[in-house]
Order: sequence, then C-alpha cells, then structure tokens
Amino acid sequence: MNDPIRYYLGFSMVNGIGPARLDRLISVCGSVEAAWHATQIDMARAGLERKLAELLIHTRATIDLDAEQERAARQKIQLICREQREYPAALLHIPSPPPLIYVRGRLEPGDGWGVAMVGTRSPTHYGREAGHRLAHELASAGVTVISGLAMGVDSVVHQAALEAGGRTVAVLACGADLIYPERNTRLAE
Repeated sequence: MNDPIRYYLGFSMVNGIGPARLDRLISVCGSVEAAWHATQIDMARAGLERKLAELLIHTRATIDLDAEQERAARQKIQLICREQREYPAALLHIPSPPPLIYVRGRLEPGDGWGVAMVGTRSPTHYGREAGHRLAHELASAGVTVISGLAMGVDSVVHQAALEAGGRTVAVLACGADLIYPERNTRLAE
C-alpha cells in the first residue's frame, strides 16, 4: 500500500474537504488512497456536493503529491497523519481531529501535558503581565504552553515559556511554511 500521508496531504490542499467530509469519503471508499482516487459516484455517495467533487477532480489533476512531499521535507516540515503513533493523542479526542498535521521542530510526549493560552492582540499592561506570569509558572512546572504565535498575548506567553526554560508549541493558522506575523520569525525559531 502506498504511503497514506501523500493522500492526506492531497486532501489538505482541497479547500472544503475537512475531517468530516474526508471521513465520509474514506468510509465509502475503504481507505484514504481509494478516497483520493474516488469516482464521481463514490463522491456523491459520500455526500460531496457537485462543485466540491469537481474541485477534488481538478486538484488531483493539477498537483504533484510527490513534489509537495519533497517541498515539505526541504522546509523541514514533518507530515504526521492521525494513524501514526507520533500524532498527538490529545487531538484524537476532539470531535473532528485534523487528518494531517504539519510539524516544524519536534513534538515530545510531554506536550500532551499542555495548556492553550490565547488572548487579544492588543492586551493591556495588566494582561501582558498576567499572561507572562501564568505562562512562566506553567512552563517552569513542566507544562507545555500552546498558543498561536500572533501578536499580543500569544507572543507574550510563548516568550515567557522560553524564558522559563520550558516548552512552547505554536499552532499556526497560516501553515508551517509561513511565519505570520513576520516580526515573530525569531520567536518562532
């Protein structure tokens, strides 16, 4: 059997096919590989709307999955699908776990003992202090601090975790190949 990651990668590039739709398609077809090669009949049986089925067919014809995997590898991005043991166990317990995650850096078993800290991009002085203190104390106690690398509270809590010598994980909305905002590039490193 071919590597399922390549097909999860392909589906991640089809806007509109999220975890629930993909799971229905896999259920109809039997595997993620078979779902990638699904016929229009299979897509209809899985409940994909006509426009979404056409988009999937177009995407399959226009992207090179091997080249996309090589691009991720060149950027030192690890692709982890939910069937792999490296996939974060905590994600498997949410209603619709992402079928594929992109990891730059490394995940560690202790990251399962983490707390998400997010807040406004324009915090007050008190908000900055409180976020910094909480993140520093949590990281000092061995808790991984998770945030979004955005300006404001996110940046404060990542920095505080690093200052404490702890772990921090950034969950990026823009993708692992693009640090946004750009001024947080050094913090991301």
